[in-house]
Order: sequence, then C-alpha cells, then structure tokens
Amino acid sequence: MSSHHVVREKQEPALLVLGLDSFTDELLGQLLEWSPTVITSPQTAEKLNTYGIKIDWIITNNTDEVLQSDVKLMPANDDDLISAALKQLTLNGFPAVNIVTDELNLTDYEPYATKINLVIFNAGKKIYPVNPGFSKWKPAGETIELLTQAKELRAEGLEKIGDNLYKTIKDGLFSLHFDTPFLFISEEL
Repeated sequence: MSSHHVVREKQEPALLVLGLDSFTDELLGQLLEWSPTVITSPQTAEKLNTYGIKIDWIITNNTDEVLQSDVKLMPANDDDLISAALKQLTLNGFPAVNIVTDELNLTDYEPYATKINLVIFNAGKKIYPVNPGFSKWKPAGETIELLTQAKELRAEGLEKIGDNLYKTIKDGLFSLHFDTPFLFISEEL
C-alpha cells in the first residue's frame, strides 16, 4: 500500500530568496522540500539557477532577466523588492512566506506582519512576528531575542539575560504577553 501526499498550490509557504550568503544548502533544501513557489531577485536568481532550483517569479522591472523557461516576471514598479513580493503574495492569497535574506531591516516587513505569516532567515537566526499571548515549546537554555519594542511586556518561562535577550528556564512552554499588535522575535537556527 502506498500513500501519496498531494501538495496544493499555496498550501506550503512561498519562498522569497533575496540572498544566500549566510544560509546553508541543507536549510535551503529543507525549505524547498515541499516545492514552494520560489520568488527571487535577478542577482539571487543566477545562484539559484546554478543550483538547479526552479524559479517561479523574478522581481524586476527589466524583461531581460529570465534565466529559465516558464518564469514569470513580478514588476517591482516603484517598490523595493520586499514590498513588491509581499504585496503580490498577499494579493494572490498566500497565507505564509519563508524569506531568506542577507540584509535585515524589520521596518520593511512591519506593514505585512499582520497580513501574511512571515518567517525570515537571516544571519543564523529565524525571525518572525508574534501576537500578544504567543507561546511556544522550547528546550531549556534556548535563547529568544526581542527585536522590536513592546508595551507592557510580560514573559513567562523566560529569564532575562541581557537587553531584549531571554533564555528559556526549563523544557516547556514560554509565553509573551504585551500591548502592541505584534512583536518580532528571533531564535537561533
């Protein structure tokens, strides 16, 4: 008896690849495992192409950027690459996106933090926005960093070890309570 897993379009998070300098091939392979929609910049498209990775969209205003057949062009118009991609993904009903980038400016992602599930991979960290009352299971001794400010922050299951830096006290759930719409946190990969 065999079982088949059918992956429907938009069921898995899209993959926005803006830079691969600080990202391992193994982690990239894990993100590609379920054949996500792959979106990239012209510069990163060349690297993905040499890896033999199928690209679905290239964000560009230049029509000469096509490296593979069946690649769609996503015009950036007056937007930066991040905004162009995230606008397109939210307009097309994608519920989530994994983003691999070498440069991180969280203000680029803040307008989309409540519109699409974002997970950003940057410099050995996994970064994502959380809602008030967020909780997650982690082993003892794991580090959690708060990357944006929150009003009335209350952390449970965490010990403060530095400015905006916390460590899980024991194996189990930790939770964050605050009075802002969301908060970006990071954890080590």
